[in-house]
Amino acid sequence: MGSKRNGLKKEGFVLSVDVGTTTIRCHVYDKEAKIRGSCTTKVVLLYPEPGLVEMDPEELWKGFVAVVKGAVQDAGVHMSQLLALGISTQRATFTTWDRKTGVPFHNFISWQDLRGAELVGSWNRSCTMKTIHSAMKVLHLLSRHKRFLAASLIVFSTQHVTFRLIWALANYKQLRQAVAEGNCYFGMIDTWLLYKLTKGLVHATDYSNASATGIFDSYQMCWSGLLCSLVSLPVSILPKVQNTGHHFGYTDPSIFGASIPIMSVMADQQAAMFGECCFDVGDTKITMGTGTFMDINTGNKPHTSVAGLYPLVGWKIGSEVVYLAEGNAADTGTAIKWAQELELFSDVRDTSAMAYSVADSDGVCFVPSFSGLQAPLNDPGACASFMGLKPSTTKCHLVRAILESVAFRNKQLYETMLKEMHIPITKIRADGGVCANDFIMQLTADLVCRKVTRSQHHEMSCLGAAFVAGLGVGFWRSREELKRLQSPDRVFLPKGAGRTDGGSGGLSGEYIAILQSWERALRRCMNWYSRP
Repeated sequence: MGSKRNGLKKEGFVLSVDVGTTTIRCHVYDKEAKIRGSCTTKVVLLYPEPGLVEMDPEELWKGFVAVVKGAVQDAGVHMSQLLALGISTQRATFTTWDRKTGVPFHNFISWQDLRGAELVGSWNRSCTMKTIHSAMKVLHLLSRHKRFLAASLIVFSTQHVTFRLIWALANYKQLRQAVAEGNCYFGMIDTWLLYKLTKGLVHATDYSNASATGIFDSYQMCWSGLLCSLVSLPVSILPKVQNTGHHFGYTDPSIFGASIPIMSVMADQQAAMFGECCFDVGDTKITMGTGTFMDINTGNKPHTSVAGLYPLVGWKIGSEVVYLAEGNAADTGTAIKWAQELELFSDVRDTSAMAYSVADSDGVCFVPSFSGLQAPLNDPGACASFMGLKPSTTKCHLVRAILESVAFRNKQLYETMLKEMHIPITKIRADGGVCANDFIMQLTADLVCRKVTRSQHHEMSCLGAAFVAGLGVGFWRSREELKRLQSPDRVFLPKGAGRTDGGSGGLSGEYIAILQSWERALRRCMNWYSRP
């Protein structure tokens, strides 16, 4: 597929941008899904007070425009050769702005921001929530509808938009005034970018992003009127929810010098899932970056969890809706970066060799919970710690304990999913910066007793958004074609006992004991801080 100019057919490309927590990256993809050009810039995080995390909306917009121009220049192609644009973004980071002028009322409030923590705590403890939980339990008993069971277990979290938005409404007078005058738009990063790219013509999001806000009803596939009325959120400010693969409009020609069709908008973990071609029920993806996100394709029904796995819309393309269940561990990359700053090692690439240089961790356990423990323990008050230190403990033992803890959390999330899902796991794909670590990958395969495939593509969110956008314009014809473009970097097979490389296979007696010690360490770290 290409564009004609002066009678010559030009090659076409798909452009994709991923706005992460720390970087904005843009890739230009050809028909083989090979990257022809790239550009990256840093996301500048602002910390106005302890616990508050923000981003400047205008700076983020400038960064977005810069990486698109940079990647297209790097590819040596013309803007008119770009057949589609896909956008993947971090989730649940939002701002509000004046719908007439487009001027934001405040900075982006990040998903990491804790300004809603007190409100979250008081609501979770409130009589209203207790009453709702009881009423939903009764409704579930009477109707056996799983969504009532889900509602009877739901608790609010600071990672959801809800209470950060309530905080903003209470603290920004201009915002309240604009809501009263019907002159306010709310949006996550994707919504803001769509608005800017179309010069204010589009106020929209997609189902994958909406489902990660905490304000969306994944069962009814719409914004939750019940929740909005319960906590007094104005539904009028929320964007229209569109399909993930949808023609959202064209970029205004004044921005890039050409109109590029915007063909997909997607939340980052869901985009990574699509990039990994996890299209079938039971397909599982582990993204190990700043945190670990484990997602399983649950098909056309949302999963109701009793262990804190979150039911998300993976994507909606045409009439097809695919749901995911997600568990996460917040501090994977954080723990490794912290160890590097302590100078336990100088280069991350050395950590595998360091871990394999000792037979075991010498009884040392590391608990990776700088921001509490997520599913299945769900304790925001847990602390990070080393336990079992001895005079004989070396740096290599500490590094091994840290890497082991990442694989142990993977096993814990995996087992929680197996217990809850009753869905046979079909395949496991791994991506993200931390999956470059062979020790973690091999130990994860050993502990879950499953083959784990590491992809050659490292930026899966970017690729997933590109795939959806490309399918939308016929650049790629089918999902089968996308699967053929997949190129695994390495497959990690679970190994039995009797290995000679310092690792330990399956769940040999040795690893059962180490895992039990680590689980004991986890329990001792719980409820360390009293947080809301």
